Amino acid sequence: MANVLYPKFKEKLLNPGTAGINSGAQVDMDSDNIRVALIDTGVYTYNASHEFLSSASGATVGTAQLLGSKTVTNGVFDAGDVTFTGLTGNSVEAYIIYKDTGTASSSPLIAYFDSATSGLPLTPNGGNVTIQFNASGIFAL
Repeated sequence: MANVLYPKFKEKLLNPGTAGINSGAQVDMDSDNIRVALIDTGVYTYNASHEFLSSASGATVGTAQLLGSKTVTNGVFDAGDVTFTGLTGNSVEAYIIYKDTGTASSSPLIAYFDSATSGLPLTPNGGNVTIQFNASGIFAL
């Protein structure tokens, strides 16, 4: 696999307010609660048709972290690095960025990352794990 934006997220950006797939699921990258979740790919496999966090049920490792210092500039989304403290659990081979609505079945998936350049894979050992995002931004449109 490779780092990718979920196609359903792209539809939300291109068709805001449209009934059906997008109803009630708009995403505002700089003002919504955007989180990053660590993923065990032995439990979750990326699928372009996945739309909500519930698709990755049981695959998250640790507690998803809220992204801070978010910016959207010239089509580039960026945020501050995040730290997962005292991480234990299954191996981590990917992470997912999503909009947190409070319910997995309505929290839209945004992006999937499994690139070796993101510090993956890793095996939690009870220590802290920091995801350091690329200095040029997390993703660009």
